[in-house]
Amino acid sequence: MQSAEADWQKSSFCGQGESCVHVAASDRTVLLTESADPAHAVLSTTPTAWNALLQSLSQAGRPPA
Repeated sequence: MQSAEADWQKSSFCGQGESCVHVAASDRTVLLTESADPAHAVLSTTPTAWNALLQSLSQAGRPPA
């Protein structure tokens, strides 16, 4: 999946006008970017690794994005 083709979703914890995390996912790839990054860097990971991160955050008492 190319970042230009991605269906980006903004974190539900992001208020209007704030720097926000955006996520796009397919069966094979999860893309992440941050709206305040002037370079528009995109991180890529696997759905398995993304789910492990969310699980870890949830167990630590932090809500998932």
